[in-house]
Amino acid sequence: MNEQELQKLVEDLSIRYFMKPFLHNVRFNNRLRTTGGRYLLKSHDIEINPKQLEAFGKKALVEIIKHELCHYHLHLEGKGYKHRDQEFKTLLKRVGGSRYCERLPGMKRKEEVKHYYICKDCSQVYSRKRRIDTTRYVCGKCRGKLKQKSG
Repeated sequence: MNEQELQKLVEDLSIRYFMKPFLHNVRFNNRLRTTGGRYLLKSHDIEINPKQLEAFGKKALVEIIKHELCHYHLHLEGKGYKHRDQEFKTLLKRVGGSRYCERLPGMKRKEEVKHYYICKDCSQVYSRKRRIDTTRYVCGKCRGKLKQKSG
């Protein structure tokens, strides 16, 4: 599928499911990795991950497009367009868009814990991906001071 076909598909889906035209641009973005697509707030354009089409086919692509069109139309109408907004969830369900896209083959979720902290008072252990400033944060259990723990 080329970008002209993608543009036509998005315009057709917008009219069919939302009864409103899609008046901006859609394009493939090969740099997207963990998402199926994204709606750009400033330009109102939509970017689609072509790897989703290759891996899961046109049906998955259509569901991703519906998801991004929900963001698009709700944002332009001044309604709740974010994932957490009830208007977004309701519209997404009505048009049959996907809430999440499939993880691409070979893409592993990185859950590396690199930093450990221990409370000096109650010995509560915290694991974090990123370093934290122990002068600014305290134990959530007893409000005691934290210190970095090795390993």
